[in-house]
Amino acid sequence: MNTPTFPTRRRLLLGLATPALFVGAARADDDGHDHSHDHERARRALEQGQVLPLRAVLDKLERELPGQVLKVEFERDDGRFVYKVRLLQPDGRIAGVKVDAADGRVLGIRRREHGKDSDAHPRR
Repeated sequence: MNTPTFPTRRRLLLGLATPALFVGAARADDDGHDHSHDHERARRALEQGQVLPLRAVLDKLERELPGQVLKVEFERDDGRFVYKVRLLQPDGRIAGVKVDAADGRVLGIRRREHGKDSDAHPRR
């Protein structure tokens, strides 16, 4: 079996990651957050020009921080919409990246380092 090239693999992953943003919409997560309205809220925000499309945010993020997208969440945090992206980085570490959904700016990065979290990006 041929292994897909990186661009093909990336398209496959993003094809899976984009719907994953909304797949859990009807359940509560481990923190008790009810996702039942996330899909609709994200769609409205995009239609109103309040947020960038997920594809644009992931393209920008890929240029700044290499890694494989594992999970994407869309939330309202500190009065703004954010995409929370979990990446598997080339060195094997998991990075949680908080991105401003309006402009694609990275707001923070947390990396799992030997069983503990560390803040790897200054807050902006």
